[in-house]
Amino acid sequence: MIGKISSISSVLTVALFAASVLIAGRRAQAQSETVLYSFCSAGTSCPDGEDASSSLIADGAGNFYGTTQSGGIGVGYGQGTVFEISPDGDGGWTETVLYAFTGGTDGGRPVSPVMLDNFGNLYGTTQNGGTDNYGVVFKLTPTGNTWAETVLHSFAGGLDGENPTAGLIMDSQGNLYGTSDLCAFELSLSGVTWTLQVIYELGGGTHAALTMDPAGNLFGVNSFSEVFEISPNGSGGWNPATIIHTFTGAPGDGYYPEGTLVLDKAGNLYGTTTNGGTNNSGTVYELTPGSGGVWSEKILYSFGGANSNGEEPWAGVVLAAAGKIYGTTPFSFQEGTAGTVFGLMPQVGTGTYKEKILWTFDFTNGADPIGGVILDNSGNLYGTTSSYGAQNGGNVYRINMHVLPTTTALTSSLNPSIYGQPVTLTATVTSKLGPPPDGETVTFMQGPVTLGTGTLSAGSAIFTTSTLRTGSVQIAAVYYGDAQFNISKSKPLTQQVSRATTTTTLVSSLNPSSYGEPVTFTATVVSQFGSTVAGSVAFYDGNTLLGHAVGVSGGTASYTTSTLSVRTQTIGAKFEAGPGFTGSSASLRQTVN
Repeated sequence: MIGKISSISSVLTVALFAASVLIAGRRAQAQSETVLYSFCSAGTSCPDGEDASSSLIADGAGNFYGTTQSGGIGVGYGQGTVFEISPDGDGGWTETVLYAFTGGTDGGRPVSPVMLDNFGNLYGTTQNGGTDNYGVVFKLTPTGNTWAETVLHSFAGGLDGENPTAGLIMDSQGNLYGTSDLCAFELSLSGVTWTLQVIYELGGGTHAALTMDPAGNLFGVNSFSEVFEISPNGSGGWNPATIIHTFTGAPGDGYYPEGTLVLDKAGNLYGTTTNGGTNNSGTVYELTPGSGGVWSEKILYSFGGANSNGEEPWAGVVLAAAGKIYGTTPFSFQEGTAGTVFGLMPQVGTGTYKEKILWTFDFTNGADPIGGVILDNSGNLYGTTSSYGAQNGGNVYRINMHVLPTTTALTSSLNPSIYGQPVTLTATVTSKLGPPPDGETVTFMQGPVTLGTGTLSAGSAIFTTSTLRTGSVQIAAVYYGDAQFNISKSKPLTQQVSRATTTTTLVSSLNPSSYGEPVTFTATVVSQFGSTVAGSVAFYDGNTLLGHAVGVSGGTASYTTSTLSVRTQTIGAKFEAGPGFTGSSASLRQTVN
């Protein structure tokens, strides 16, 4: 998907890609994530969009553009949007829906990125909608504070193509190129009319856009697990496509290519497959041109295996300085995770790469990053997740590549403590340049369960709880970082929590009473620190159980009987404690006449 982004600075696909390769490298440091925007924040029907399955593009002024597959306006959750994410001038970000699709002739369900021309217009595709509901190619033109849509082509199915899921690229003459489920096409403007020409019958499309080299040759992949090249014939047309590589699958090759190809300055192609490789969990590969039009392939990395890394990359990769390669996987092996942002680091002198997981999504910070990442001039990565996050609609995120390491330490105000007794936990976050800014959040965890959060002030955050379970409790504090400070987690603190003692009192509703007269006995159970008790009370006449145990509710349990014998007898109440409490008992003398 990186090929589409190159249109920002130059309509020739390779131009901006080459620029991204020249971004100055920095010394490797730890990473953190910043969520720029969470979709579905504007309401339960997600008028601001939902399910961002595409990568982003940038306009060079700090703004980002993308699409969501659903949300917007219309029936249910809408038919998708084109959105803009812009800095708000106060350290935050603002999302603006530039266009919301209706699913009618204007199109619906976009899953591909948009591209920018030199005049600030946006171009893209939708997989549904249009005259025949086979999708459209659209253009969005800024008009004041709004954007106007023009449908450039409505797919008719068959040889005309259908249901495009890949983005577009543009050449220096303003012609558009893309793929649909059946073909690769060129859209050319003559006067005010756009005309579609099928330049290659794919037989089955993918999510990968086309990529163009400086000579005007087009490269792409199809659902037959092939990489193809289409070359101009010099007369305004195109030569028949040439298959430059056919994937053979695991274990020696990839299979099912989905990611958009990327060209480096030497003319080598880089891409991803969702399957194949050593572990049949996908690959990153390189294709190198040789003499006689023969290309050779090298598998740079196979996903899966014993390590807890990602699997099945759908998007293409982005090349960075010093030969580094970045990308995403929508899936990951580690339990409780849902995708990764990864880096492949070249191992000097070996010709091999080592994977580094830059970020792992855990549902709370997003999940399923189907789209790829793009680089800014500082080397930070930007992308989208298609689901979960703060509002369960996916998000736009930034991976901060150059952040300061932090250390988080955790202390307890009272250890050991007693169940129900207030315990104040204090987390202290430090770095070489001092603490993170006031107002940021620290999360206090008991295993995988969040106990609560505290707000940093002068490097410390506190949280007080009286609900810690009894026994040895493992607690940790997590600082999730920001654009300058990295995430850190404290060493586990073992909090010893003893059971709370209880006191039981017993009263009779009628004492003395007459034979056969109903009498209600009420036991009141109070815990050592006033916390709500759990358990049941058994009532006895001497050593004889009266009925069955009664659950404590609101600190009391009652039992009514009219069968007590005529005499003075001892009535007992025994509190059978639940977790966190000790048992206790009480008794009284009941006289029955």
